[in-house]
Amino acid sequence: MSNLEATAVTGPAGVRTEAGTALTLEPRLVPLGGIRGITVARTLPHRRRPTVGAWCFVDHFGPDPAPMVVLPHPHTGLQTVTWLFAGAVRHRDSLGSDVWVRPGQLNLMTAGPGVAHSEISQQVAGEPDEAATTLHGLQLWLALPGDMSAVTAAFEHHGDLPTVELPAIDQSGTPEMVTATVLVGTLAGVASPATVHSPLVGAQIVADGPVTTTLPVDTAFEHAVLPIGTSVRVDGEPVSEGHLHVLPTGADRIELAVAGAGTVMLLGGTPFTDDLVMWWNFIGRSHEDIAAARTDWESVASGTAAARYGTVTGHDGARIPAPDLPGVRLTPRRARPS
Repeated sequence: MSNLEATAVTGPAGVRTEAGTALTLEPRLVPLGGIRGITVARTLPHRRRPTVGAWCFVDHFGPDPAPMVVLPHPHTGLQTVTWLFAGAVRHRDSLGSDVWVRPGQLNLMTAGPGVAHSEISQQVAGEPDEAATTLHGLQLWLALPGDMSAVTAAFEHHGDLPTVELPAIDQSGTPEMVTATVLVGTLAGVASPATVHSPLVGAQIVADGPVTTTLPVDTAFEHAVLPIGTSVRVDGEPVSEGHLHVLPTGADRIELAVAGAGTVMLLGGTPFTDDLVMWWNFIGRSHEDIAAARTDWESVASGTAAARYGTVTGHDGARIPAPDLPGVRLTPRRARPS
């Protein structure tokens, strides 16, 4: 999904954000795509925390009957993670991928130095009527560590992800089980086949009703919990639906008390310590990285855009233009432990 809000995670290099304490981030509503577009609830990036592990962007959209229409747009320095609870989205990219993603399936696109893609849920001639279904899901980004230009652009679609059953108890004390699907990384000894570039976890935990369960987690990871369709208590701390509760490193388990039937997303990873400049759809390490990425996307006449980002077929040249850079220099920001 294109970040149509042209803001940046910036600030003086080495600014301390709240990485060493637990905190809850309230979502803010961001309209995407104009009058006929959709509105997303964004919890990352946030002025209090730019990242959780390598997770740097969390958009929750829907349930919404409005179709998603995101024309070709570029990315650099990140991986996009598309995860749906309802509906379907057609992904096409400059690598030649053309895939519908549906609930329980993972789309993972690695931008590296540059890639372009589109995401559309409208009816397309010859395809099933996917637009008739309400759209509900998450768009997540992972920042690539180290030398991003050395990472090859790639796309993966995983239609059969691993699951793990975790013990739980209901309100009466009766033993139950909850199911966790591992999108990326590893949880409770179960590993996703998805390719990632730093130690991570991304998982969906589904509860059929009020239950309490304990998630075994890596002590080297910081974690975030996002309840969807319900509220939770995380280690006794109440977290409202749609809010992102962030936990520092050091814990080997997280207790979840889920208030009712719903989904809880677990995101985590080792603290991301690389300098990070995130503006529009680009991630870089400096203002110059971002400015060059923007210039290349806008240089259609010279062919630079096609050389760096390639071409997404099926849109007759339509694309999302890059917004103007702000009138200030973009500087890196990172979360530093307290």
